[in-house]
Amino acid sequence: MTERRIQSEILLALAEHGLSGWRQNVGTGWAGEVQKLKDGSVLIRNPRPLQAGLCRGSSDIIGLRPLTITPEMIGQTIAQFAAIEVKQPGSYPKPEQRHFLGFVQSKGGLAIVARSVADLEGAL
Repeated sequence: MTERRIQSEILLALAEHGLSGWRQNVGTGWAGEVQKLKDGSVLIRNPRPLQAGLCRGSSDIIGLRPLTITPEMIGQTIAQFAAIEVKQPGSYPKPEQRHFLGFVQSKGGLAIVARSVADLEGAL
């Protein structure tokens, strides 16, 4: 099963469990003045890098998990930040991805490596 397919299944499962989740891409692209050439290629003049995603190593899926707290805040619901790093079976997070998950967990967030919906459900 591809990582993309696992991500799609996990996003559906999050909704079924009352969580909100969003796929986020991390990487660098280029922005600038775009000129389309006759051969169909694109030339970017005055290029500048454009960083996408939260930060290097941030998870494939980020989201919010509703939590009800007790006792002084009984009945109030807060949102807990959730980071889900999706991997194919047999593959592992890169060091920067492990660092991001550790950071999220150290701040009280939910940090998961999931290779399947079953991994997600086991962590919830």
